[in-house]
Amino acid sequence: MPRSVWLLAAARAVNRLGAFSVPFLAALTVVRFGASPVTAGLVTAAFGVATIPSRLLGGRLADRIGRRRSIVLGLAGCAVAQLAIAAAGTVWQVLAFAVLLGLVYEIYEPASQAMIADAVGPADRARAYSLFSAALAAGGTGAGLIAAAVGRWDLRWLFVIDAASCLACAVVVRRVLPLDRPLRAGTKRTGASPWRDPALLALLGCGTFYALVYTQVTVALPLSMRHSGLDAADAGILFTVAAVSTVAGQPLLRLGRLAALSTPVMLASGCVLLAAGFAGYAFVQGLVPLALATVVWSAGDLLIFGRVYATVADLAPPDGRGHYLSVYGLSWGFAAVIAPVTATWTLQHAGVAALWTGTAALCLVLAAFQFLVVKPLLPDAPRDDAPVLLEPAPAPAAS
Repeated sequence: MPRSVWLLAAARAVNRLGAFSVPFLAALTVVRFGASPVTAGLVTAAFGVATIPSRLLGGRLADRIGRRRSIVLGLAGCAVAQLAIAAAGTVWQVLAFAVLLGLVYEIYEPASQAMIADAVGPADRARAYSLFSAALAAGGTGAGLIAAAVGRWDLRWLFVIDAASCLACAVVVRRVLPLDRPLRAGTKRTGASPWRDPALLALLGCGTFYALVYTQVTVALPLSMRHSGLDAADAGILFTVAAVSTVAGQPLLRLGRLAALSTPVMLASGCVLLAAGFAGYAFVQGLVPLALATVVWSAGDLLIFGRVYATVADLAPPDGRGHYLSVYGLSWGFAAVIAPVTATWTLQHAGVAALWTGTAALCLVLAAFQFLVVKPLLPDAPRDDAPVLLEPAPAPAAS
């Protein structure tokens, strides 16, 4: 992997080490202010609504002002918003600052993903995105343990520590990553608009289901643990198990037979593993059985993440990767709006078993969609383009 990929992965691992606050936003609203789970879900949904324009803005900024500047801007904004949430004194203040966090939360994601696609060719992108995912998971191994420990003390400190990790990541990115060359003002993009690419739109539709499932885990798991008589902070232990499983499973992606699977087969296989893990959540009790179920669904996530982002990057023209990745990333914004409401409503009115059984069923539907919707629209081969090396602009020649 190019040096820029390793440096970006290391910087985001630093950020991920403290990035555990958002899954506890609903729990903070319930525990600190005595709000109902449905009210807490609405607060989190408001955050999700705000991430939709944030993601689009991040894609535009990544292609216009450059990847590095966009990453630094987004991380700094996240730090400010999370400190404000920690200092909030009412539910209404938490709501306002959650919206502010959402508006800046996704700015750095399209830039990070586009920087990876710029640095490597099509043949190596799935491996590069898997490496990036492993770096985030490595940071997550510590993040879950910190959340489990600090969350028992005061959930507000989770947001303070997360803000500090955002600032640390911004400093690392600013100091060690090269300044990439953005498009000049007035430059016309090559290729069609992502909104007119049927393959991308098919991935966006299926990706919204995948993001809905993943977001339901991050939002509902702490509340589900509390509903089952465990401490909400114990969800941090399961998040750590998921992160360790993702890191430990990376060598599997280098197996020849697994790497040779077509994109629909790989994605469908991951969805089946997700379904099996969430079915376990519905029918087992106790921290150890829940941890085993977490290992199963984490294996499914491992198969999906790197392949789907590599596929989106392969569809995009070189000067539009930020835009393509930001459009696909809207799936996470849509899910962040829907999942908090559906998950908390189901948990409150139907219980833990119904929540996770429904999530497992949704994963099986998503597996079928890979063959019915995605496969007919994917091109036979990725776009043939060379990597865009991210190096500092050359110094002017001496006169």
